[in-house]
Amino acid sequence: MNLIQAIILAIIEGITEFLPVSSTGHMIIASSAMHIASDPFVKVFTVAIQFGAILSVLVLYWRRFLQSLNFYYKLFIAFIPAVVFGLLLKKQIDALLENIVVVALALLAGGIVFLLLDGYFARRSKMETSVDDINYPKAFKIGMFQVLAMVPGVSRSAATIIGGLTQKLSPKTAAEFSFFLAVPTMFGATCKSLWDFVKEDGFTLTSNQINLLLVGNVVAFLVAMLAIKSFINYLTRHGFKAFGYYRIFAGILILILWKMGYFEGVNIGDF
Repeated sequence: MNLIQAIILAIIEGITEFLPVSSTGHMIIASSAMHIASDPFVKVFTVAIQFGAILSVLVLYWRRFLQSLNFYYKLFIAFIPAVVFGLLLKKQIDALLENIVVVALALLAGGIVFLLLDGYFARRSKMETSVDDINYPKAFKIGMFQVLAMVPGVSRSAATIIGGLTQKLSPKTAAEFSFFLAVPTMFGATCKSLWDFVKEDGFTLTSNQINLLLVGNVVAFLVAMLAIKSFINYLTRHGFKAFGYYRIFAGILILILWKMGYFEGVNIGDF
């Protein structure tokens, strides 16, 4: 991986991590298009740059993270289902991560759901709610929706936003809670993945690789900040229909590329 490729992947991570479009699917397309070989460093890089994206949430919403312990209790309760099901279904999840068709079909299905529920989303956009309206049972139910994102291509953001809408939150509040829930979820998943890579591969970094990681995290941080702000502004005005069409387009594109043999030898678990 060279510097330009690292920057492109970091831009994709920053844009897609918090949008309901599946960062996994986009990483697959970009990595395949750039013919990036799968090796231990590429695996570490695609996981580690999530730290930059996580930091963008903390910077943009730092006041929320300093308000009360009750806020952290809600995040913890919403985080529990992902931990439990992640441990119980690890083998099944790993099996799904080897099937690129699953990503495409999940993108397609999610896009159709967004289009079918667009009217429902529009009605919710007129409501005024806040994270303070989320009680512990609601937080847990949203966390259960996050479990769906263990299927690659579903999108953690999409699952948790829809979960928030089912709990009578406005789209803006549902999206913001999805951002907040991403912090412990992504941090935990990132730390575990990095630990597994180091433990299994005896991984060490060269000075060039450290530089790529630093650049990748800075780029992911800056792009994610812009993506989050733009997403909230767009969401309050236009809803989710555009994301539905985009997911359908991305799913079809992956299926076409798969049929053309573009993903031969690619294990999506690397992304």
